Amino acid sequence: MKLLRYKLLTITKSLPVQNPCRLVSKYSNAQAKNVETETQKSLKVAIIGLPNAGKSTFINHIINRRICPTSCKVHTTRKANKAIYTTEQTQLIFYDTPGLVTENEIKKFKLESSFTSAYRHAAQHADLIGVIHDVSNAWTRKELPFIVIDTLKTYPRLPSILIMNKIDALKSKRITLELIRTLTNDTLINEKMNKKSNKPPTRESIPIKKPANADREVSWSNFSRVFLVSAITGSGLNDVHNYLIASAKSRPWEYTAENFSDETPENLIVDSVKARLLDYLPQEIPYNLETFLEYYSVEKGTIYASVEVVCPTQRIERLVCGESNGRLRQITERVTSDLIETFGKPISFTIATSSKEKQKKVSQ
Repeated sequence: MKLLRYKLLTITKSLPVQNPCRLVSKYSNAQAKNVETETQKSLKVAIIGLPNAGKSTFINHIINRRICPTSCKVHTTRKANKAIYTTEQTQLIFYDTPGLVTENEIKKFKLESSFTSAYRHAAQHADLIGVIHDVSNAWTRKELPFIVIDTLKTYPRLPSILIMNKIDALKSKRITLELIRTLTNDTLINEKMNKKSNKPPTRESIPIKKPANADREVSWSNFSRVFLVSAITGSGLNDVHNYLIASAKSRPWEYTAENFSDETPENLIVDSVKARLLDYLPQEIPYNLETFLEYYSVEKGTIYASVEVVCPTQRIERLVCGESNGRLRQITERVTSDLIETFGKPISFTIATSSKEKQKKVSQ
């Protein structure tokens, strides 16, 4: 079987180029290695929300590593993963969950049945629930999705925070305050919005507009805090970071300071490829591709890895590769950059493509 393969030149940089938008802890991981068990603290945070609300991007920027796969399409995260962040004496464990979906959506997108249980499993093991709510969509930002409220009602005693993401899409302070009041049932006003005033806005100053369907629940009254963030730029993440650190419980860590994920390096590599295929390929095509790890090794501090992408037909394989392998080159380069951010090590990485049609012909 002849595989179409493009090989990227070995990257020799020993450290990744830091994204200036990312949150950077003032404590190094080295400082956390020698923390006594008696002084250790930890907090488990279940991050939930609709598909493409920005959950994975939020976690990646908080922990300053690309652990959770992200793309421009829905359902990039297909299973619950843990992202681990250790700084000084505190360890934060984030549960990155698939977007909350209904049974109809599971059938429509042919999703794994685990979608319905992943976020519940995360909440059962968490100390706190973080709801990521996309406020960039004018049609949906004024109400929390039913499935989010249903999850919060299932675990009413678990503390929860509202993280309003893509806040740069809101054009005025007035709209922002009105939105906060609506989503929290007028129980909270974000502290950041009130720094210049000793008194919060009154009911008369910002009237709440009732939704068209007043009988439907659109808010949650038990949020402990509201945060305004832009996960993609890093704006507002310091406030969330400090709150989570302050909320940590005194108890031994579950993971060593060197751990940053409960996934194996091999799975992280495959997930990175899947995410970039979603970015670079149109419509439903990337959902029909199969991705496998061919080779993985670490030698003298450099990671060597190769991934195979199996396409349904030769036509799809040609589409993945692009003219003169141009698209495959772009995907390979992008994945390599992602993996540098994930592991902090130089990478020698290749992607091979094949098709089931070719494999069938060879077997005959």
